[in-house]
Amino acid sequence: MPFVIISLLVAFTVHEFAHAYTAYKLGDDTAKEQGRLTLNPIQHLDPIGTIFILLAGFGWARPVPVNRRNFANPKLAGVLVSLAGPLSNFIIAFIAFGILFFMIGSAPPFAVQLLNMMVWLNVLLFVFNLLPFPPLDGYRIIEDLAPPQARVKMTQYEQYGVLLFLVLVITPLGNYTIHPFLSVMTGAVRAGFQSIFSIF
Repeated sequence: MPFVIISLLVAFTVHEFAHAYTAYKLGDDTAKEQGRLTLNPIQHLDPIGTIFILLAGFGWARPVPVNRRNFANPKLAGVLVSLAGPLSNFIIAFIAFGILFFMIGSAPPFAVQLLNMMVWLNVLLFVFNLLPFPPLDGYRIIEDLAPPQARVKMTQYEQYGVLLFLVLVITPLGNYTIHPFLSVMTGAVRAGFQSIFSIF
């Protein structure tokens, strides 16, 4: 459990910081003004999500506020800001996997367990957040890429998308839909890491 909590705190903090930093660099200082342009996990944790982390080993962070009107190119900036979060988890997983790969014979057991958890959770968050369901980053990317009329329709039906997402995640239906997909994709990403580091 401590390794899960540590890994989630790092993953959530860097994920939200990446959103905030990218938005700031592209012209929106909303997150910065609200104290979110920081790697201090306290600024990114959601109270209820934090309780879930402590009780269930899984939770969520507070979404970073973004004002699209501050972007010179809202569509492109929106995609980049949304993509920054999952990409940060990918980078953490890649670095942790590399450290584990080169230290596997000499690292103490607790370090191996922590690094394995860092890899697994960050790969999972990378894949999970790119799913095309609201309120995930993958949905926001599709929303920004969609034509204006389609975007209006997506906004109208977004609440139903959230409901469908919750049903697929929480109920047994997830065992036949999202969960197998996540398992295959996370395995593929880890296999990709293995292939890359095996070159050295």
